[in-house]
Amino acid sequence: MRAVRFDRYGGIEVLQVVEVPIPELSRSEVLVKVKAASINPGEAKIRGGLMHAMWPATFPSGEGSDLAGIVTKVGPGVESFAVGDEVIGFTDQRASHAEYVVVKAQNLTIKPAKVPWDVAGSLAIAGSTAYASVRAVSLKRGDSVAVSAAAGGVGSIAVQLAARAGAEVIGIASPANHEWLAAHGVKSEAYGAELASRLREERIDAFIDTHGGGYVKLAVELGVSRERIDTIIDFAAAREYGAKTEGSSAALNASVLAELATLVASGDLEVPIAATFPLSEVRRAFSLLEQGHIRGKIVLLP
Repeated sequence: MRAVRFDRYGGIEVLQVVEVPIPELSRSEVLVKVKAASINPGEAKIRGGLMHAMWPATFPSGEGSDLAGIVTKVGPGVESFAVGDEVIGFTDQRASHAEYVVVKAQNLTIKPAKVPWDVAGSLAIAGSTAYASVRAVSLKRGDSVAVSAAAGGVGSIAVQLAARAGAEVIGIASPANHEWLAAHGVKSEAYGAELASRLREERIDAFIDTHGGGYVKLAVELGVSRERIDTIIDFAAAREYGAKTEGSSAALNASVLAELATLVASGDLEVPIAATFPLSEVRRAFSLLEQGHIRGKIVLLP
């Protein structure tokens, strides 16, 4: 099978698509033929060596966590899935950017028929991160919550989940994304020098930071309680100010995936897809990701 590999830290030039054996199954595992697997900013950071202290790579390294595909084989002890099932899931083995991936059965859920493959392959990391961040700030009806990078992979889901919780959502995003945000019931605020004063007028109750670069400090200066500030990226600021850092690890499970997939299938949640690429163009996919200001997700279609 073909799979993405890199044998040293570096830029997109270290990414290779190579032939490797189809992995063998162990107990409670499932072999999935991958139909879609999104890419995430964290994967670019790992490949660049920026996360070596926390998540070191072992070379040659694969990559990818999100996945959606078709079950082609089940291992001993697996009773919840059968060959031919269409599934959504995730792997913690950096392995989903490939034609086949072995997944723990507990990390899978059935894909609803109305959920497109590209969306299904984008749900796990961004969806669970958005889910956890919204839950972390304890929204209630009538609250006002600001979300930075509100049209990004995580932010675009977080603003919708926050609105479903009954909050008034203020999305911080570039003007090109304001129309999309408005269509989802989100009030837009553009980046810029006057952002702080504009947000101060909104009387913010909670803040979800999906961007970094000073938003935790801004939320504190706006008077938001530290218990209602969550950042998925600025861990240093969270330590300094006592904010929360709840992300995908707090909600990455099959139950949350099933809940999000049901919302997508019913039309109550949109996961915007910025672009799709064949596996052979993984470098182009990450090049686009690293340009920034992408609405939604970028997906590989093996």
